[in-house]
Amino acid sequence: MSTLRMAAVAAEFGRDLQEDFQIADRLIKEAREEGVRLLALPEACLGGYLLSLDDSAEVDAGPPALALDGPEIRRLAALAGEMTVVAGYCEAAPDGRRYNSVVCVTGDGVLGNHRKVHQPLSEDASYASGDRFHAFDTPVGRIGMMICYDKAFPESARALALDGAQIGVCVSAWPGARTNASADLEQDRWKRRFDLFDRARALENQIVWLSANQAGTFGSLRFVGSAKVVDPGGEVLADTGVAAGIAVAELDVVQALETARRSMGHLRDRRPETYDLSTGVVTA
Repeated sequence: MSTLRMAAVAAEFGRDLQEDFQIADRLIKEAREEGVRLLALPEACLGGYLLSLDDSAEVDAGPPALALDGPEIRRLAALAGEMTVVAGYCEAAPDGRRYNSVVCVTGDGVLGNHRKVHQPLSEDASYASGDRFHAFDTPVGRIGMMICYDKAFPESARALALDGAQIGVCVSAWPGARTNASADLEQDRWKRRFDLFDRARALENQIVWLSANQAGTFGSLRFVGSAKVVDPGGEVLADTGVAAGIAVAELDVVQALETARRSMGHLRDRRPETYDLSTGVVTA
């Protein structure tokens, strides 16, 4: 059997890109010392997220926009070295648009890139929307990526699973509830939703799931942390709780998928011909 040691991060990142790289460097080094080969950093970890998701937010230039083939992503790849690292950033596209994106790199360069498709509240005022979900091959297996609110839509993870993803990686800047917020983040209803989506997306597609998230506060937002690794049966193997930290787990991914799918294979047992296409359910 060949096991994979993987980890998801909950950490606080801000607007200062140099400071963000220092934090990322520290986390990558910590993970390397733990023998981690796949590491997921949060959404917007390079340059920070938005100050608020409210239309009345104070004026903010937003995170620095970085080119996928630019020096910052090359710097991230150099830090990754032999590891496979996933990290969120604001992408400056050639057409002048800005996207909330997540990139997967090793020391050899970029392996994959995803632009956030689903935009909550007023996020569309700051970013253009992506238009696809796809899986890609890496040294640690076939991966599919998504960002935060993307995981609230079952079709997102299903599209990745149908494209052969063995591991789903979701990076987030998921805050606590905006109204009737709980003083204790552990009891926050938006944290419960965050955790429920992670377990459901893993279980319904019978894939391994890494969930990274921002921690601490930024602007008006208070993030729920809760980075975790989930197995194909929906069981949480490691979890940071609401504090900053690294959730590390080791698993034979291929064996875990085979075991989960042996009796009741959710992808195998689908009945696409019975699903109403007008509902938007993925059937191919």
